[in-house]
Amino acid sequence: MKKEKTIVVFGGSFNPPLNSHFSVAEQIVSEYENVEKIIFVPVNQKYQKNGLLNNEYRYEMLKSVCDKNCRFEVSDIELKNETQLNTLETLEKIQDMYPDRTIWFTTGSDNLKKMHKWKGAKELVKKFNILVLERDNDCLEDIINSDPFLKENKSDFIKVKNNIRSSLSSSFVREKIKEGKSIRYFTPDEVYRYIEENNLFK
Repeated sequence: MKKEKTIVVFGGSFNPPLNSHFSVAEQIVSEYENVEKIIFVPVNQKYQKNGLLNNEYRYEMLKSVCDKNCRFEVSDIELKNETQLNTLETLEKIQDMYPDRTIWFTTGSDNLKKMHKWKGAKELVKKFNILVLERDNDCLEDIINSDPFLKENKSDFIKVKNNIRSSLSSSFVREKIKEGKSIRYFTPDEVYRYIEENNLFK
């Protein structure tokens, strides 16, 4: 069967999810007619990252927003796994769930610079297209041309059209919470309320 419809996998820690995460996702489904939906995939709490909230909190924050958008979905595929899946393993499992769909993986240009070190990187770019969000002053073409691995596989990378750039980070938001400062408008209202109700990041 010809794969005409595409599903975009949006991975991350989402600690917490920000308005910028969802605005980028909305932009992707709006810019690319073939994109059917975005699947947000939070990493397992086994992932080595300081201050990472447990799986349930991050999943519920994402779900509170995704439940209100028919083009957004949150997956617990990494959360329920006993070991931390690498990106290739996650994408292969999602492809198995959607055999008649093309799967794209979205990542920031900051992560792209390190992709040659990822486990299964060669197989990853062979099997899946990578949708790249340019961060800060990054230029995708320059990054690709300066890395032999990326240059060899440059046809597999797609730059997000009219990319919305934001310097806001989850770590900045966590710091503001610890300082007792407002984070309203940094996160969706649903996430803001969830953080307040559960007294998170304090």
